[in-house]
This record gives sequence, C-alpha cells and structure tokens, in this order.
Amino acid sequence: MRAARLGGAAGRLVRGKATRDEDVPNTRFDRAGGAGDSIGQCSATEHGCLGGIAVSEQHVLGLQEVDEMQVAVVGGKGAHLGGLSRIDGVRVPAGFCVTTDAFRRIMAEAPSIDDRLDQLSRLNPDDREAIRTLSAEIRRTIEGIAIPGDLAAAITRALAQLGEQAVYAVRSSATAEDLPTASFAGQQDTYLNVVGPAAILQHVSRCWASLFTERAVTYRLRNGFDHRKVHMAVVVQQMVFPQAAGILFTADPVTFNRKVASVEASFGLGEALVSGLVNPDVYKVRDGEVVTKAIAAQQRAVHASPAGGTQEQAIDPQRQEQPALTDAQVVRLARLGRRIEAHFGRPQDIEWCLVDDGFQIVQSRPITTLFPIPESGDRENHVYVSVGHQQMMTDPMKPLGLSFWQMTTPAPMAEAGGRLFVDVTQRLASPASRAGLLEALGRSDPLTGDALQTILERDGFIRPLPDEGPPGPLFGGAPAPIETDPAIVTELIGRSQASIAASERDIRTKSGEALLDFIQADIQELKRILFDPQSHQVFMSAMEATWWLNEQLQAWLGEKNAAD
Repeated sequence: MRAARLGGAAGRLVRGKATRDEDVPNTRFDRAGGAGDSIGQCSATEHGCLGGIAVSEQHVLGLQEVDEMQVAVVGGKGAHLGGLSRIDGVRVPAGFCVTTDAFRRIMAEAPSIDDRLDQLSRLNPDDREAIRTLSAEIRRTIEGIAIPGDLAAAITRALAQLGEQAVYAVRSSATAEDLPTASFAGQQDTYLNVVGPAAILQHVSRCWASLFTERAVTYRLRNGFDHRKVHMAVVVQQMVFPQAAGILFTADPVTFNRKVASVEASFGLGEALVSGLVNPDVYKVRDGEVVTKAIAAQQRAVHASPAGGTQEQAIDPQRQEQPALTDAQVVRLARLGRRIEAHFGRPQDIEWCLVDDGFQIVQSRPITTLFPIPESGDRENHVYVSVGHQQMMTDPMKPLGLSFWQMTTPAPMAEAGGRLFVDVTQRLASPASRAGLLEALGRSDPLTGDALQTILERDGFIRPLPDEGPPGPLFGGAPAPIETDPAIVTELIGRSQASIAASERDIRTKSGEALLDFIQADIQELKRILFDPQSHQVFMSAMEATWWLNEQLQAWLGEKNAAD
C-alpha cells in the first residue's frame, strides 16, 4: 500500500531541505521577514485575532478557527487539520494557515499568467515534455513574486506568537486536495525543519508554486479539474520529533473491511516508510483487539534534528526486530482513528506520530479507493449482489433512473455508487436457500457465484441461520407450473400490447399534477405485468432452457456458453 501513502505528512514532509535564515539566497525575504518584527501581539480592532493568531484581511487563520467546511479558504489539508483540532482527545501540532486569498493576490501579480494557464489547459495529459516545460515556467514566475509587506507581516506576526525560532513544517494545501473522490496526495510540495521568518516566507512561496508541479498538472488534466479554479493555501505547523510514525487506515485497504483497522509503523519519521528504506510493522485491529501483526526487521530510521535537517540513523541491533508500537498503543491508536472516522463520517487514511507515548495526528483524508456500501442500520456483515451486473448494465445510473427503477421493484433495493443491490445475506446464511442461490447466480454469472463461495469460506463472516425449510424466490411468489403451450407466450404479448395501447390513449388527456399521478398509477400496472406469475414462469423456462443447452453443447461440442 506504499503508493497510497506517497506524499504522506508523516513521511513525505521530510523531502524539503532543512532551511535556516542564513541559507536563503534572496534578500527580498529578509526584508519581508522583518515586516512584522515590531508588531508583536495583534490589536483586535486593527487586525483581528483568531485562535490566538493574528489575522490581516483573512490572509492568516489559526487552525482552531478552521473546520472541514472551509476547503475553499484553507485547502483540503488545512480544512481537515482544522477539523481534527476540534475533536476531543485528538492532538494536532500547533499552527496556522495562509489562506487562498493570499495565493490569489500573488497570482494576480504574475505576468502573463492567464495566457500560460490557457496554454496549460489545452495540453494533452500524455504530452509530458510540454507539461514539464510550461509548468516549470509558471513555478519560476510565482516564486519570483515578492510577498506584499502586509501579507508578510501577517505571517511573521503569527510566527512570533508560536515562536519565531521554533522548527516548522510548511505544507501545501490545495483546494482540490484530500477530497472524498480525489486525493492529490504527494503532488504538491511540503517542507520540514524550516527555521526563521525569512525561510518560512520563502517556503510559502515554494508551496504556492507547487500547485503547478508536473504531477499535479497532469492529474488535473486527466481528472477534469480546471487550473483556474484550484487554489493553494499553506499550512505552517510546529514540527514534532517522533519515536515512531506511520499510517492508520480505519478500513482495511486490502480487503476493504470497514470493521478492521490497519496500522503501519516505523521508527522515527515516516519518510523511512514512504521512501522504501524500511518495511513497516503491520497490525490489524478488530473490536479493540490486535488480530494479526507482522513485525519487520528495521535497520535504518530517519530522524529530524531540532536544529533543522533530517538524517538516516542506524537502529541499535537489539531494537531492529522489536515492534515500533506495543499492542496497547496500536489499540489506542485504532480507537483514536474510530473517533476521527466518526467525526468526518467516512473511513479515513490517517498519518500519525508517536511523541512521548502520546499520538499526534498530522493528517487525515478520506480513503478514496473504497467502493461505497449501502446503509444497513446495523453493525452486521451484509452481502449485496449488483442488479445491474446481472442485467449486463455495469455503468452507474442517474438519480432519476435509480428512483424510477425502485418504483418498479416488488421490494426496495439498496443503493450505492449509482447502482442497485439486493441484500442476499439471509439467503446465504440459511442452508435451505444457500444452494439454490449459488446455483442460480452462478449460472447467470460464474464470477458472482465464485465471489459468493469465497465469502462463505471466510470464517465467521456470515452467521449461519437454522434450516427453516425451502425459501421463496428472490422476487415475488413462487410461480405455478406452466404448460408447454406456445399460445401462452402469444397471449402474454397480447396483454402487454393492450396495456400499452390503453396507457397511450389515456395519457393524452393528462397534464400537470394529473399527469404525474397517472404515471405513478401506471407504474403499478407495469409491476402487475412484470411480475405476473405466468410471465415469470415463461422467462424462467427460457433461462432454464438456455442453461440446459449450454451444458449439453459444452459436452457435445466443447463450446462454453454457446446458447447465451
């Protein structure tokens, strides 16, 4: 799952070179950095104070004043960090956000930026050389723009309240980032161990420019994001120096089981894990208990120095095969993850650091690879079969189509991901219905049959029910036996044609609300025809004939599914 973690704050942040004031070659940052030195604490009437952080024209907001509803103001990462900081028991490193208003001011001063964005939008996402060249030009332009004095003053004033000479992480936070459907993980730049106002300002500019990295531009082109509508905020946070760090998935990223949390851990900063320097320890947690764990031999770790910079260090041989976390810490972390998941309302990919036996959360984003599941109203396992796949209709449906289809079914169907599903859990759990269900679905779609068989082989996934006798069919009542008389089909067709003719005649006289009422009443007539026992038996006879032909033709001619 390393690819899912690329760009993680627990590890990717250390890509940025440690920078101190004396390392900054451009003196414009020294001038801007001093703009706020004499301001000190803000005046609430002149500048406003939010969460103890000075604010000037909403260019700087404290994390405590931000929540997940403010993506347009502080970007995805900033919004999620603000939301995290509001959860009881969740510790987030102190910091502030430089808002998208500041980014828009900088972009307004960029020469020829409109023409360049137009060129960028017309590029083919596969034309890597053109994207690389143009995006590099845009980044150089943005980094070359001096930060206005009032904006620099707002940033340095916020730094003064947190500690000017503390060590900071300067983190990109785009408005199209950490979304439920698109993560953009690792595609904009973030820097660790940045010390001093001038260096902070320089790296804020670099974060703004990183909205136009080659990877970010290509991702937007492929996924239909407008370059002009994506903006960049920047998060500035105090650094932490962890004993261990890693990733917590509140849903198992391999099996997609929402009840199993997966923890990956390595010593020191998470960069060792993300860069592939080490294989992490992996723990699986269910119902407050570590159910499986794999402890890896870790020979190296990456640590951050309080003075700035990062370095690889050899792990003491006696610790190399020791777990990075105790079982009690893993369970505590998983419990914390459930609290975060409940706050955001969906499974989360969480980046964490262990500091002095306490967990600090440095990022949380939705897991975008999980297929949505229907709401069941309980904590039991459920097995759903796709209605569309049984009909060779694999694409998602529009909301109107879903609503209309639900009106024509004899029982409500579950909805998820623009598709309809039938809950077959009870039929799989009962020995009386299990074999018939597996046979019927396996004949219509062997892959579905194999999947259901695999689920049955999972210990404890479905609670068995007592055998209560033969069940009815999935829909409607059990059809009576039918005579082998072709006239039956002719009669059924005649009934359908007569019903259609009557509807065409009567609908001409309807309009407004009366028309809607007529359509709703006519749907009941449609259901009567669709689920007429005799009609049901006719098409079931046709399906059974097809199955019989397939079996015989395979035996006679060696051809599979010849009658389909």
